[in-house]
Amino acid sequence: MRISVPAAALALGGSLALGALVAPTALATPAAENCRTFGVANLYGEFVEGDDTHTPDAEGAVAIGGNADFTGGFSVGNELTADQVAKLPGGNALVVGGNLTGNVQVMKGDGVYAGKLTGKAEAHAGKVVQGPSPIDFTAEFAKLRSLSAELVKPGAGTMTLDGTKLTLTGTDATLNSFVLPKHVLTGAKEFYLKVPVGSVTVISSVEDSYDQDQAGTTGFFLWDEAAKTYVNDDKQQSAAGGQIRAKLLWNFPNATKVTKKSGNAWPGSVLAPNAAFDLGSGGPVNGSVIAKSLTGKGGAETHHYPFTGCLPATTVVVTTPPTTPAPSTSGTPSGTPSASTSGKPTPSGTPTPGGSAGPSVAVPGTPAPSASAPGNGGGGLAFTGVSGLLPLTIGGVLVLGAGVGIAVAVRRRSR
Repeated sequence: MRISVPAAALALGGSLALGALVAPTALATPAAENCRTFGVANLYGEFVEGDDTHTPDAEGAVAIGGNADFTGGFSVGNELTADQVAKLPGGNALVVGGNLTGNVQVMKGDGVYAGKLTGKAEAHAGKVVQGPSPIDFTAEFAKLRSLSAELVKPGAGTMTLDGTKLTLTGTDATLNSFVLPKHVLTGAKEFYLKVPVGSVTVISSVEDSYDQDQAGTTGFFLWDEAAKTYVNDDKQQSAAGGQIRAKLLWNFPNATKVTKKSGNAWPGSVLAPNAAFDLGSGGPVNGSVIAKSLTGKGGAETHHYPFTGCLPATTVVVTTPPTTPAPSTSGTPSGTPSASTSGKPTPSGTPTPGGSAGPSVAVPGTPAPSASAPGNGGGGLAFTGVSGLLPLTIGGVLVLGAGVGIAVAVRRRSR
């Protein structure tokens, strides 16, 4: 069937205009090429902006912007692969931006320290030298703080606090995100996480601190779908062969102090860019630690399980105003993180402690973002790539207009 030029123009213009106005399906995460990462920090098991005072070892690479006090002995990088060593800046499994103190053994890769060496530092398969740091810690931590704040977005999962047992359940195959209110974070003694294998899990808290000693935290359990049971994660055992903890991130953008209870094995990586992180005197973090400073002694160490998840890029929210906008006393969209007077992100729409809460309380994990600007409400769909929306709409309208003009001209000539 032959289609006239005016008809084709009308069809094309209409298709472009209509296509631009139809909102796409909400995306949990962007395409793989849009994944956010920790940058250089993702290469290190301990990435510390300031000082690190630690014994006995870190299985992965260690990068410290300040001074490193390894008095009592410290080994670095024993579990690194050759490929991981090759990706490190300058091949350095140990980077110290200040002074290095103690007896240090770099098991794989090289080492570099910028200040003074007090003690002994040697590399089993390379060298340890004095020289400038290959890492700009100030620039890296600026990016990490921005990322940490952006990750405070509740997702589609649910959380249930039953007495002191907290169960986090996510069903999204790509990303499950939880924001824990203070009474949930500090009230939980046992954490149970159930998410699909392969999905990324982000557990955030916007509190000023988290102390597992004070909270009485006793264990972390990850659901193993094959075994149909929760596994107390540790080096000898982990759900789905370690796939859950490899994509599990604990996020503390505002915390100035994070304390792991001695004896606990804490699964997943920890992003606490403003915090003094205390590993305690026993038990590991089964993942990477990114912190402002770090301390640990006795048997407290970091195990080499790097974070492998794809973190979502910044999401743009497109909304349709409701017939009757919901009243707002703060002028901040409901269900989206809002800034407090101190400049710290505080997610609204997150449950707060009740005065007479019973022993069991179910907490919704994710109110969907409902607005992109103050004054707008309603159920919007989140998606990336919105920058091409306006040009596409304008193009469609222009083509549509051209088609109409041609159609009118042809019609007049035919008369």
